[in-house]
Amino acid sequence: MPFQKNQEIPDVPNLVNEPQADYEKAELDLLREGIRRSHQERFLFTTMLYKIQQTLKKAIIIHKPDNFQNKIHGYF
Repeated sequence: MPFQKNQEIPDVPNLVNEPQADYEKAELDLLREGIRRSHQERFLFTTMLYKIQQTLKKAIIIHKPDNFQNKIHGYF
């Protein structure tokens, strides 16, 4: 139902308001979670990240423009 020109807008609670985030608690939770991990879990995770980094380091990205773009610009 659209509002008329002089019609008042009803008092509706603002649904966008969110409670304040508790950053200290979140930080402590992350620290506790890190402490719970064993050395083996940490080692395996670090090894996985290292392997990904090495793979990305060796990657060669080649871009070939498709024929449609070539025809637009006059290249054949």
